[in-house]
Amino acid sequence: MGVRVDLNVSLDGYATTEGGTPDNPMGEDWNKLTAAYAATRTFRERVLHDTSGEGTTGIDDRYGAAYFEGVGAEIMGAGMFGFHTFPDDPDWKGWWGDEPPFRVPVFVLTHRTLDSIDMSGGTTFHFVNATPHEVLAQATAAAGGKDVRVGGGVSTVREFLKAGLVDQLHVAIAPILLGRGISLWSDLRGFEDGYQVRTETSESGTVHVTFTRPS
Repeated sequence: MGVRVDLNVSLDGYATTEGGTPDNPMGEDWNKLTAAYAATRTFRERVLHDTSGEGTTGIDDRYGAAYFEGVGAEIMGAGMFGFHTFPDDPDWKGWWGDEPPFRVPVFVLTHRTLDSIDMSGGTTFHFVNATPHEVLAQATAAAGGKDVRVGGGVSTVREFLKAGLVDQLHVAIAPILLGRGISLWSDLRGFEDGYQVRTETSESGTVHVTFTRPS
C-alpha cells in the first residue's frame, strides 16, 4: 500500500483555472485542462455513468483506469468537495451526484462539523479537521491494505508533497498555457530527488509524468 496523487496540470505547471462564475464554477479553461481525461472511456463510464462504450481507449484511458485501481480510501480538501463554491447550501453533497465515482471512504479536510454522508455505490464522505499526518492515519486504517489517494485540490496535494507523504505522483501535462492559477510546483524545488521518474506521451499530446519513490 502507498499514498498516490494524480493531477492534471498545464505546461506552465498550473493545476487550477480561474475566471469561475456561478454557471461555470471551475473556470473557463478547466475543460481544456482536463479534455484528454474527460474524453476517455473510463471517465465516461466511471464519472458520467455512460455504458455506451464511447470514449478514447489509448494511453490516456490506461492512466484513467489506473486512477481507480487499488485505492481503498481518498483524501480531499474542502475546495475539491465544493464547500468554497457552495458555502451556504446545507444539502451540498459534492460535485458527483448521488453515486460518486470513488466507491471508497473519502475524508474531506474541513473546519466544519458535519456528520458522515453515505452515498450510493460505496462512497462515504467523512468530514475531518486534521493535519495531513492525522488524516492520512485515518484514511490508511480505512483503506484495508490498499492505497490512499490524495485527490486534491492542488493546495491540499502540495501540503502532502511538502510533508514527504506521497509515494507516487502522476501528473498529466496538458499542452496548454494558463499563465495563472495555483502552481503545483511552488516551493517544491528538487522534489524529483529521491524519486524514479518516467514519462510517456499520449495520442492527445498529453505528457504523463510519474514520480515513484523506490520501495
